[in-house]
Amino acid sequence: MTFRDALDLALRNLRQAKLRTSLTTLGVAIGIASLAGMVSLGVGLQEQFVNRFTRSGMFDSITVLSGADRPGFMARGLGAGRRGFGRGAASQASENERDLTEDALKELAALDHVRAVYPSIRIPVEVKFGGESEFSLAAAVPMGVRGEGAFQSIPYGRFFTSDTETACMLSLDMAKRIKRTDPGSLVGQSLTLNYASSVGGVPQRTDMTCPIVGIVERETGPMPAVASVSPLMIPMGKAREMYAATLATAQAIQPGAARARAYPSVVVRVKGPEHTQDVEDRIKQMGFSAFSLNDALQNAKRAFIILDIVLSLIGSIALAVSSLGIMNTMVMSILERTREIGIMKAIGGSDGDIRRIFLIEASAIGFLGGVAGVVLGWAVGRAINFGANIYIEQQGGTPANLFSLPFWLIGGAIGFSIGVSLLAGSYPAARAARLDPIRALRHD
Repeated sequence: MTFRDALDLALRNLRQAKLRTSLTTLGVAIGIASLAGMVSLGVGLQEQFVNRFTRSGMFDSITVLSGADRPGFMARGLGAGRRGFGRGAASQASENERDLTEDALKELAALDHVRAVYPSIRIPVEVKFGGESEFSLAAAVPMGVRGEGAFQSIPYGRFFTSDTETACMLSLDMAKRIKRTDPGSLVGQSLTLNYASSVGGVPQRTDMTCPIVGIVERETGPMPAVASVSPLMIPMGKAREMYAATLATAQAIQPGAARARAYPSVVVRVKGPEHTQDVEDRIKQMGFSAFSLNDALQNAKRAFIILDIVLSLIGSIALAVSSLGIMNTMVMSILERTREIGIMKAIGGSDGDIRRIFLIEASAIGFLGGVAGVVLGWAVGRAINFGANIYIEQQGGTPANLFSLPFWLIGGAIGFSIGVSLLAGSYPAARAARLDPIRALRHD
């Protein structure tokens, strides 16, 4: 018997029992829909998490400190090492430590796979508006972060036009503190920034009129790598001028207290998260301290893999139940077609031919159920996603695609459905192949 003959017989047998075949296929479809829906939820959540944080610049950014400004346990460990190994080790460590000067920034920018280097500057200022005042930190914002992170969408106003523009942006929270009822109307108005400066070595306070050009919806936190979002933001070029003035004031008050034009920290942006670890290692070899969130990204991906596995196991429960339906359908088919099996064996049909027919029937049910299950899972996911986004928008959040059904998941779900169906149909197929043709012909 050729494969084409076995296929024709299997499909004919399925058509003769349309209701039973349809119900069994529906059971497989529900199982696959459950499995595909669960996994697509995990994949969708992973894509939302990774893509949003990647676009925010967190995972392609490295925060660099001077060699002496090691954070946390690094500083304590280094200090302990110096005390333990004596003056020679201390001298060697101090020689390797470097300040983040303009020359150091140029060296960092020359590294391979680095696309931007800028200092993380936050200047203490007194903000005055309409007779009211408050103290805040003015954060430097480079032009390279336009359209990234918190600056992807500016609800009121615009981004800076140049690096030296005398202008500022506010966070929405600060704008509401200044004008609670209509914070957007602040765009076009001006603040007065009062900061420390020095003229001829004499410390003084300088006022700068700063037009408000935009209001950013949210703050992204204290990490310098997250585009330096702060309640008050100014262009990087203007911030460098103000930083030089405040540094000169500190040196005038206490000579030697501040290092000449050395920045407290620097942000290095690489061309992609895959280059973060390599660039970070080279920065440390240059004598600086460096850290990034690249390890956190890898840990998050591993956590989502575990989540996908758990969701897959939960979704497979319904598929396991449907596999019992396939087995029941095949066993019932054997009982109904016992005489037919006996006739096929009597005219020369082998055990392998009989087994092949039943396995083709099982795989056909699995294929049809898999395709229908993927379509059903996609439709249910779209419906849930639509309803969830309505609720998210009502709560003031940003709509997102919570379910993702990539091609590998579609193919995997259908293939898994066929595999489970073949496994469920293997026992009935083997049972049909072992039938004695004489007893089968005598069967009523």
